[in-house]
Amino acid sequence: MLNGLSPLAVALLLVAGVALDLLLGETRRWHPLVGFGRLASLIERRLNRGGARLLRGAAAWLLAVLPLSLLSAYLADIAGLWLHALLLYFCIGLRSLRDHTLPIYLALRAGDLARARALTARIVSRDTAGAQEPDLAKASAESLLENGNDAVFGTLFWFLVAGGPGALLFRLANTLDAMWGYRNERFNLFGRVAARIDDVMNYLPARLTALSYVLLAGAGRARAWHCWRAQAGAWSSPNAGPVMASGAGALGVSLGGAAMYDGVVEQRPALGAGPAATASDILRAWRLVLKTALLWTAVTCMAAVLLTLGASHA
Repeated sequence: MLNGLSPLAVALLLVAGVALDLLLGETRRWHPLVGFGRLASLIERRLNRGGARLLRGAAAWLLAVLPLSLLSAYLADIAGLWLHALLLYFCIGLRSLRDHTLPIYLALRAGDLARARALTARIVSRDTAGAQEPDLAKASAESLLENGNDAVFGTLFWFLVAGGPGALLFRLANTLDAMWGYRNERFNLFGRVAARIDDVMNYLPARLTALSYVLLAGAGRARAWHCWRAQAGAWSSPNAGPVMASGAGALGVSLGGAAMYDGVVEQRPALGAGPAATASDILRAWRLVLKTALLWTAVTCMAAVLLTLGASHA
């Protein structure tokens, strides 16, 4: 989708998209991904019934994702470069991660558990009604670390691969996995294609995100690397495991473990090493995600400059 553009132009478009996100945050009305979620829910209600659920799920994925992806590619070809940056802005979720988790940190610091529980319930699917500070801090930190890949780095990766339409395709696929990728009676077959596609698209970005967490861990690099290699395989998701294990190791906190879903305590594998998470670890997790985004933005710009200088001397 970025054929014919110089590396410097691609880098500038990426910087523009990230800058728009950090400056403006999510659009308060008519956010494209919110509209897509409603469309996906409508498609699921119509198709997730009767037999052949696996085939119906594949058809639903194509119906939800393919027309929008092709339309964005067509529009990007005729509308100009600005649409690539605009699509990246709509797809990346760096500022929104801060906007959704910083209030939890502030509520915990103020001792307002009721507000912290309500805010945490907006970003995770686990039960928060009786959660205490360590539970809420753990849930928020886990969400930040995982979405450091899903909402941020994976989006940047696919932007570099295929421009704004690539970023959109990735986020649509990731959204369908979040909506349909459950191993329960309703979605086990219907959502399996969505889950596998997301696994494939996230494979390399997730490991680059995990590597970024290791590199940015400072004195904790060895710990972050060890947690990644020793703990990631035990996590149910092949991509969330490396990201969350390395991130927890980089922060030097213990994540994973017990969490309550639908009134039932689920024992999940341990992640990281160190004390239980506290409110301050939410802020530290956000800063780690931000540094990862800035790191790869800088790497992209430096690579573009080097390639441009190399071409000019060829």
